[in-house]
Amino acid sequence: MDIKTLISPYCPWKDPSRRSEWEKTIPTFRRPVFDQLFEDLGTIPQIISITGPRRVGKSTLLQQIIQRLLDREQVPPERLVYYSLDDPGRLRMPSAGEDVLDQLIGRLAELGRTGPAYLFLDEIHRFERWEQYLKKYYDLKYPVRIMISGSASSPIFKKSRESLLGRVKEYRILPFSFREYLLYRLWQRAAQNDASLIEEGHTIFRHGNDLRGVFAGEFEYRGREGVFIPSISETLWKEAQSALEAYLIDGGFPEVWSLPTQEKKIDYLYDNQIKKVIYEDLVLAAEFRKPEQLKAFYISLLERPGREVNLKKLSQETGVGVQQIDKYLPLLEMTDLLAHASKFRPSAVRVRRGNVKFYLIDLALRNAVLRIGRELLTDNDMLGLYAENLVFNTLRNWKGVLQIDYYRDSAGREVDFVVHIGSSRYMPIEVKYRDAVSEKDLRGLDYFAQKYECQVPVVIVKGRVAWSEYKGQILLPLVVFLLMMD
Repeated sequence: MDIKTLISPYCPWKDPSRRSEWEKTIPTFRRPVFDQLFEDLGTIPQIISITGPRRVGKSTLLQQIIQRLLDREQVPPERLVYYSLDDPGRLRMPSAGEDVLDQLIGRLAELGRTGPAYLFLDEIHRFERWEQYLKKYYDLKYPVRIMISGSASSPIFKKSRESLLGRVKEYRILPFSFREYLLYRLWQRAAQNDASLIEEGHTIFRHGNDLRGVFAGEFEYRGREGVFIPSISETLWKEAQSALEAYLIDGGFPEVWSLPTQEKKIDYLYDNQIKKVIYEDLVLAAEFRKPEQLKAFYISLLERPGREVNLKKLSQETGVGVQQIDKYLPLLEMTDLLAHASKFRPSAVRVRRGNVKFYLIDLALRNAVLRIGRELLTDNDMLGLYAENLVFNTLRNWKGVLQIDYYRDSAGREVDFVVHIGSSRYMPIEVKYRDAVSEKDLRGLDYFAQKYECQVPVVIVKGRVAWSEYKGQILLPLVVFLLMMD
């Protein structure tokens, strides 16, 4: 098998008779990160890397970028090569396929001397020593722009990237956020409805720049009158509330949304996001002898999203030793199954964690494991924890955020999140996903804000409250917060 035959199935745009069929398979909705990826591919010297969990749309982004290069930039088809390294066909190449990358880059480099040439490598973590090849191409200044994708569920991939420090600009692609999910739903209906709702959603995001800048520590807080909090129309409010209910159940994995029944959605998520990560990726990388114990430990954490957990007590309850927990948690976080927040300490010195809160990268994973459907929407207590989880995931993506903790003192005062935006600068956030919020509900927030001289205490609520009705705090409905800050 020669290299041309090997890549032919992956590059249908090179054949005019196949190109139109290929283009029909490419989703026309583009995630907001698409424009930045496309710009960087053409303007910065580094290799562009897209990482993330399974089935979040990494390969789709590569295909969409190729399509734009062909259509808008008029790049000749022969200058665009896409190849997936999980193709077993490369094993039939000479030297078990180890020269595939050299052959691909060599052919493109000849073309790249007279015009732009692009190489897209999908599932690159499937190829041993891939980082050595890319390091060589970058250091020798091959005239080829390279974009790669790899699964974050492979610890091997994370280790390999370290040798490419400075040569790669990495984009972390997670499941669709609520904002992306809502924009997708509005885009689907734009043909039947006025597209103004999409523009309103973008406007809310743009108007969040000042508030995002304050939160990220880019400039000082000038008082509430200096921060523009956008309003939301009644029509978009209703659409957002409907989308939120669906998102809390189905989550942000796009392939799930078109499945016909909740049962199929649950099975898909469990098979692709739980079993494969634990039984394939982690077993292979960490050489677990008892993956069932890891799965049981993970499920025990799903029972209590956003609730404070003492790791010593958790060890006693689950029968998993503390040393094993210390081994499991970094792996579960690295593979994007969960994340954690530690208990707040004003000191920069971090001690061994005792009490922590765990959050899921996508709430649909909990629904899949525990077989939860629309009955979730009648469980107000759990909805509050789910709302808190969405806020946590949004906070993790902010630029300028150093750390996210939670606060609880001996007097029972609590704050859901303390966002570190400097060595001694904190932003406390309380999530109260209910229709009415009292001063008693905000006792912990007020205490913390006064003790640590916080200028921007924030309350995330459920209904369309007026943000100015509580003195000293910024109140935001959950859906507005998610649209502004994502």
